[in-house]
Amino acid sequence: MRLSQYFLPVLKETPAEAQIVSHRLMLRTGMVRQATAGIYSWLPLGYRVLRKIEQIVREEQDATGAQELLMPTIQSAELWRESGRYEDYGKEMLRIRDRHERDLLYGPTNEELITDIFRHSVRSYRDLPRNLYHIQWKFRDEVRPRFGVMRGREFLMKDNYSFDVDFAGARHSYNKMFVAYLRTFARLGLKAIPMEAATGPIGGDMSHEFIILAETGESQVYCHSDFLDFDALADAVDYNSDLSAIIKHWTSRYAATDEKHAAERFAAEVPAAKQLTTRGIEVGHIFYFGAKYSKPLGAVVAAPTGEEKPVEMGSYGIGVSRLVGAIIEASHDEAGIIWPEAVAPFRVGLINLKPGDANCDRVASDLYARLLAAGVEVLLDDTEQRAGAKFATMDLIGLPWQLVVGPRGAGAGTVELKRRRGGERSELPADQAIARIRGRPG
Repeated sequence: MRLSQYFLPVLKETPAEAQIVSHRLMLRTGMVRQATAGIYSWLPLGYRVLRKIEQIVREEQDATGAQELLMPTIQSAELWRESGRYEDYGKEMLRIRDRHERDLLYGPTNEELITDIFRHSVRSYRDLPRNLYHIQWKFRDEVRPRFGVMRGREFLMKDNYSFDVDFAGARHSYNKMFVAYLRTFARLGLKAIPMEAATGPIGGDMSHEFIILAETGESQVYCHSDFLDFDALADAVDYNSDLSAIIKHWTSRYAATDEKHAAERFAAEVPAAKQLTTRGIEVGHIFYFGAKYSKPLGAVVAAPTGEEKPVEMGSYGIGVSRLVGAIIEASHDEAGIIWPEAVAPFRVGLINLKPGDANCDRVASDLYARLLAAGVEVLLDDTEQRAGAKFATMDLIGLPWQLVVGPRGAGAGTVELKRRRGGERSELPADQAIARIRGRPG
């Protein structure tokens, strides 16, 4: 993509309403624009990141055997009355009445709707287990939306729901999502730590939230520093096997947010040199809640004994749009965003320092074509901006690599390669620069 043709409304000044780093940088880089309080339009740069995160989430869900569907944003209030949550949920739920005076709502979550789909489709234990997910927009009418996409009213969420015939099966489904979440966040370039959590309005008696460490996080976190050395991607995972050893490994050390923190236990279980106290951001939450929804909604199957029994359920959420802000909170510097390569909107920012110069134009065009042919996503700055402004923009939007073509290098057959994370610079022949960007020796 050529920057001269790309819709990238970068702001020089930080809007006054932006209170945290991710909100400031998402507005300044032209990733989003506020439509109304807590609701944002995703502009091309931000939407590319959002789609990349969504795809990684999808791939890890599919690897577990979960199956994707798509449920509507608008739901019937009758289902929520059946479960008992319509009146209990509170003012966060946006309630709607259509022209026929039917009560509807903009879904804040989908336990009722997925249970309704299941109860009309599955009758026997032989059809279990099942895990169904979708990636869909949700709405919760926050009393005070703030921090940009970190606490907005409309948000993109991956939510899925498991159905099992007994607790043993439900626990295995829970463990599969636990492991899948660890792998998902690791692929996104995040170090996520699982912590026991309150179940809140979802309900149930087993729950973990996944927290990434960031000084600007909303929760106080207390944990064992060994978590920083754990690698969720070190080994391949067989989701049909017993996953309890992996769960034990990731829950064997102390980790708690302030609402679950036990100071005496923390002091007793964690050596002083290993005690880590910082802030954190929740990026995922998983729940087991048994028959909380299946029983009132009549989602039953014929058990091996012939009797009908409510299915055992769990639900599992990842805030896809929230992750964009969380990644920025965890990965930035004074100059701007530093994207992990897996989610960067483009891998390379190619800067032509002197458009109109024959040598610079030739080298930049050749590099652009070669990178595209190699499957590398590249943003070519072919604008007439001065050099300082070009560098500032590339640092601000945070692409992993910057490839700089200037008159001196173009004449000598070299380019400057800069890695955004760390800022290392090298003067290289073009072939070697491309090889390094592609992760190959050169």
